[in-house]
Amino acid sequence: ILSGTAPHLDYVVELARPARDYQLVAADLALTTGRLLLTDDLGLGKTMSGLLLLREPRALPALVVCPTHLPQQWADELALTLPFLRPHIVRTLEPYDPAGHRSMHGHDPDVLIVPYSKLRGWGDALAGRMRTVIFDEAQELRRTESAKYTAAAIVADGAQFRVGLTATPIYNYGGEIYNVMSVIAPDALGGKQEFGREWCDNEGWSDKASVADPAALGTHLREQGLMLRRTTKEVRRELPGDVQRVPHPVETDQEVLDRLSGDASALAELIVSRRGDPRDLFQASGDLDWKMRHATGVAKAAYVAEFVKLLLESEEKIVLFGWHREVYDIWQKRLMDYDPVLYTGTENALQKQRSRGAFVNGDSRVLMMSLRSGAGLDGLQHVCRVAVFGELDWSPGMHDQCIGRLYRDGQEDSVLAYFLLSDQGADPVMAEVLNLKRMQSEPLRDPDAPIVEQQQVDEHRVRRLAEDLLRRRGRAVPQPVQHREAKCVNPSCPAVETPVALPGEAGSVNLCRSCGRVMVRA
Repeated sequence: ILSGTAPHLDYVVELARPARDYQLVAADLALTTGRLLLTDDLGLGKTMSGLLLLREPRALPALVVCPTHLPQQWADELALTLPFLRPHIVRTLEPYDPAGHRSMHGHDPDVLIVPYSKLRGWGDALAGRMRTVIFDEAQELRRTESAKYTAAAIVADGAQFRVGLTATPIYNYGGEIYNVMSVIAPDALGGKQEFGREWCDNEGWSDKASVADPAALGTHLREQGLMLRRTTKEVRRELPGDVQRVPHPVETDQEVLDRLSGDASALAELIVSRRGDPRDLFQASGDLDWKMRHATGVAKAAYVAEFVKLLLESEEKIVLFGWHREVYDIWQKRLMDYDPVLYTGTENALQKQRSRGAFVNGDSRVLMMSLRSGAGLDGLQHVCRVAVFGELDWSPGMHDQCIGRLYRDGQEDSVLAYFLLSDQGADPVMAEVLNLKRMQSEPLRDPDAPIVEQQQVDEHRVRRLAEDLLRRRGRAVPQPVQHREAKCVNPSCPAVETPVALPGEAGSVNLCRSCGRVMVRA
């Protein structure tokens, strides 16, 4: 199938619009193997590839699981491609009989579309009833502790065909690919511990495990027919231009930064020293991360808005990415002459649809989007070519997703992505960490990409942020408490198989947090 020597599968059903050959290949592979993670380049039409499965009668009924803002887009694409199929969009967390909904007139849907936000309520109700499950933006399955992950695994378990669609299968850590593949192709990568030993660094298995050789894992997934990725160059559908990422310095209101960061030094000292209860350290890390990112975003917000105004002198429309509500408020006030609209986590699906319409078809010249809203959104590429990152995300995959909303099939120009960076606050450390993380993400999606230098992803990003803050404020950086590996002496305690790091000198003892018995340091 992949070499192109096998003829395409025969289908009784004709498409209402033509498909591209590489999209047919993806559908043929999924229908032949029953499981596929499709990671084609952004904008190559993964939605169409997923819909092509549904021409096959044995693939129905089908379930499409997608982000909250995309159900209507899936229904629209289905109507354009396979108009004879009946879709139904689930709008409540509580399960019900779709055939009883007034829009279905007593008929069961051929394609049930459920947003990830509602999936946890439908897992048991749909178990064993769906022949095909398509997970759009499948990176949503990267965390096993979520209720939506459990529901996804339940529904997928009884399906004959399981497909994941994403241009970014991992965001931060290579180990996350195991969780995604466990839903789409259970046991294909072995058990967790086996995967940890085979593919991860010496730390073994964890959700945040770093893959020792991402390129090799990517090649393995492709050779086993588990993952398929094509670039625009490979399928000869290269866009007219390219993506230019432009880091650009902006000023920062130091008074605002100092005021909002407040007692951050105390949090930083606690984090760097690693003294105290681990739960307190975890809470302090979250607090410092939020405080510094919020303070940085607000302190540079006015200067970001002025930069956008300058761009609007030559650009018709701009997409402006951020994260914090207070930052959006500042942007909205300063850019009000350009009719800005919002597409963030605060707006509901209908409000997002209206914002998209005002930007694509109306008078709005600025679309303010959350860094983590709008994955898979289509249509922006027809009216805009410039993205501005007014705030940063820790995950490089999020930036790629954002850029991909403009750099996709239908874009006729090069795309400019401006990263507006302050030399104060959280930005310097975040920019540095993002460059390191890219080493873990890019080779996995494209196994043939050269690895310039293998680097270990820094899992202690907030610690680096804390150290940077203390140095900038002229404070001494505390030496961390020395930690040593320890095991519980109680044979029946689960901690006996899971070494934990606790402070203390060699030979010293501490009480086990699991059973209260003694833990001995090596």
